[in-house]
Amino acid sequence: MSVTLYGIKNCSTMKKALDWCEERGIPHAFHDYKKLGVPRERLVAWCQAVGWKTLVNTKGTTWRKLSPEQQDIATQSEAVALMLEHPSLIKRPVVETDSQLLVGFDPALFADFVK
Repeated sequence: MSVTLYGIKNCSTMKKALDWCEERGIPHAFHDYKKLGVPRERLVAWCQAVGWKTLVNTKGTTWRKLSPEQQDIATQSEAVALMLEHPSLIKRPVVETDSQLLVGFDPALFADFVK
């Protein structure tokens, strides 16, 4: 099974997720979307799979720095445009396998997800 973790290298949640995989010998790839970005098509697919409200990180400093007008997201296309402009708004990690998608880090969910 192919496992790709998308996130930002310096994020503490990402470090926990990456460490978790490494401690268990789970082969994985890491995609730093702050450096490499995320293609629009992939963001749209993620939104369709889990919903844009699940993907937008409304608890981080990037969100708090946005104007109220920018935070007033009403549609998926607005959310995708904002995440493309500010990749750190995408929750971390986003984990893709060959057939599944998981957003966020929870050790119990990870254990079932990456079997």
